[in-house]
Amino acid sequence: MTLYKFFLLLHSGFRHIAMVLILMAILQSLVGWFGKKAYTEGNRKINLFALISAHTQLLIGLVLYFISPFVVFAKGTMHDAQARYWTVEHISMMIFAIVLITIGHSKSKKETLPESKHRTIAIFYTLALIVVVVAIMQSKRAFFGMSN
Repeated sequence: MTLYKFFLLLHSGFRHIAMVLILMAILQSLVGWFGKKAYTEGNRKINLFALISAHTQLLIGLVLYFISPFVVFAKGTMHDAQARYWTVEHISMMIFAIVLITIGHSKSKKETLPESKHRTIAIFYTLALIVVVVAIMQSKRAFFGMSN
């Protein structure tokens, strides 16, 4: 197995863990926000684990970015849809999504009311999830499968 294949499989597989944690954070925050529930230590941990998993996924992706044969730093990159997607669009959208998660997590920690904490996580993590789903859909690869 090549280094590229290893990191590709790791990145493709770890995304499921990250997505589950992000979805859990979103769902619990929506329940907390609309149900006017307390913000518990369990809420904080799920939100933190979602943040950590997103950042871990980014780090794996950055390694993959620099060893991938699909990332091309050449004059014609912007004219080739596949090269442009993997070299510019995918990484830009994913970094943007992780910035949203990071901002949401940071802002929620500063909020004092439980409802505000839940609302902040729900909004920022949902926006990030939308960006991630759109980025994955644009790759024209299987969303739930493993990348080849």
